[in-house]
Amino acid sequence: MATPAIGIVGARGYTGAELVRLLARHPQVRLSLLVSRELAGQPVSGQGNGYDGPLRFENLTPEDVAARGLDALILALPNDKSGPWLAASAPDTVVIDLSADHRFTAEWAYGLPERHREQLRGRRRIANPGCYATAMQLALGPITDAMVGPAQCFGVSGWSGAGTTASDRNNPELLRDNLMPYALTGHVHEREVTRHLGHPVEFLPHVAPHFRGITLTANVHLRSPTTVVALRERYRAAYAGEPLVRVVDEAPWVSRIAGRHGAEVGGFAVSSDGVRAVVVATLDNLLKGAATQAVQNLNLALGLPELTSIPSEAS
Repeated sequence: MATPAIGIVGARGYTGAELVRLLARHPQVRLSLLVSRELAGQPVSGQGNGYDGPLRFENLTPEDVAARGLDALILALPNDKSGPWLAASAPDTVVIDLSADHRFTAEWAYGLPERHREQLRGRRRIANPGCYATAMQLALGPITDAMVGPAQCFGVSGWSGAGTTASDRNNPELLRDNLMPYALTGHVHEREVTRHLGHPVEFLPHVAPHFRGITLTANVHLRSPTTVVALRERYRAAYAGEPLVRVVDEAPWVSRIAGRHGAEVGGFAVSSDGVRAVVVATLDNLLKGAATQAVQNLNLALGLPELTSIPSEAS
């Protein structure tokens, strides 16, 4: 069987660079095409992304890309930009969309392997979850059935989460010594998690001065009293055998997860009456929140071992 050919559209961004780094080391796929209008004509090597082959960035139309006969296409584009690329793609081409365009579409698989692994195997259309949404679901998933009322989630992300297009939320000068709240109601990840957990979530996002990494603190109310020991054991049982999720006793630090491919969940706290619990999750928004998860999904779609090309020290 021929080695699957992979293309990336939107390869200039921070997530695109991480995708290139992961796929350049992948032993069972071939990185074949990188689309970037801004970098068109420039060699992919020398961009600090770990790639040393002959590819150059190209400025191509969706029809041009479809004509290349790729086995899989990863769309690392802003929201509301995937339509033309999908319209031109053959039905048997694996398409992994990192935007929010298809996270609410029933016909697409939702690509959080720790919750939906079996539904992802062999699929041709996969919506990669949002970075905050991944952290929230990893923090809340093991106790969703025990929660009453909306879960409150306070999130803080590094400014790379705002992308490369200039804005207040990725301006290091404005962020210095600052914490910037935004989209405090109706954030797309709030709606995404509410849909995929089947439980209401209230999300309060903020941007901090660091470049990468998310800290997510979830506050929930429970139907029945619990203890810290019982809560921690529930998480250990839920994530036993999950190589990209590490359950820790203390509250995880974002500085310790930056640049790593997994997530950490810990900092378990319970109120004196046992019916309020707090859980903290951290992950790298560019990796487990985006590129690493996309590669997990790509591997599952192509029938390859899920962690192929993802470093073994992932979590």
